[in-house]
Amino acid sequence: MPEQVPGEPYIRVSSLEAKELMDSLPEIALIDVRAQDEYESGHASGALHIPVDEVLSRFDELPKDKKLFFICAMGARSGLACEMVAALGITSDNLYNIEDGTPAWIQKGFPVTYGSEA
Repeated sequence: MPEQVPGEPYIRVSSLEAKELMDSLPEIALIDVRAQDEYESGHASGALHIPVDEVLSRFDELPKDKKLFFICAMGARSGLACEMVAALGITSDNLYNIEDGTPAWIQKGFPVTYGSEA
């Protein structure tokens, strides 16, 4: 069940919860904040690739009319990305951190793309 921890500007979700929300809500954007080589080695299909160290400089590329789901390998970098965009004005009800990350996404058999294509 999605949870918002007091003091965090985002909602924590598992890869399973994220996939269920993505399947039921059309207004979601998935952003992978891992390094280029990690992204190319396998990422959630359809994920926009913006490495965590580029989130602030590429903020304008994030859709402002969608819920933003951030994913990395284990939830740390995606949590940081959520905090960064929250500081720039995205509200916490539109920010989700996929805590168990891309390895769990792949392990569950959810759609994966390899290489640099989304």
